[in-house]
Amino acid sequence: MTQRHPVQNDTLLFVTTNTFHRTPVFRDPACAREAVECLYRVQELHPFLLYGFAIMPDHCHFLLMVPAPGTVSGVIGTYKSGLVFDLGISNRNHGSMRLWQRRFHATTVQNAGTVLQYIHLNPVRAGLAKTPEKYPWSSSCGRWDVTPLGW
Repeated sequence: MTQRHPVQNDTLLFVTTNTFHRTPVFRDPACAREAVECLYRVQELHPFLLYGFAIMPDHCHFLLMVPAPGTVSGVIGTYKSGLVFDLGISNRNHGSMRLWQRRFHATTVQNAGTVLQYIHLNPVRAGLAKTPEKYPWSSSCGRWDVTPLGW
């Protein structure tokens, strides 16, 4: 079986993952906070460099690099399953709500500054905040630890 994401580690990646049917689960501040906190718990289990993120109501953006031997699939899979558990949501379709779409999208990054700006402006473009710094569920607000670009 081949990887859907052939680049798995040691490369700067822009990752997006969507909620199932784009349900705005993270509109609830408690769920959005848990989505951020889960990201840091996953980082302790599967070390990776996190340069930036935004937890949007119906999707998440991450700018990250996973050192070998880890993989982006392992990190994102652990994140998604961990958050399902943390929020008490069944990700199986047995009468319960599914949290995530099955796949995630990952692309290699040529210009990290441009991608980070895109991530941080996403809540502004969506009308969720007047400035990137005012959106609490993004690395732009200054409340969350991230690796500075250029590290």
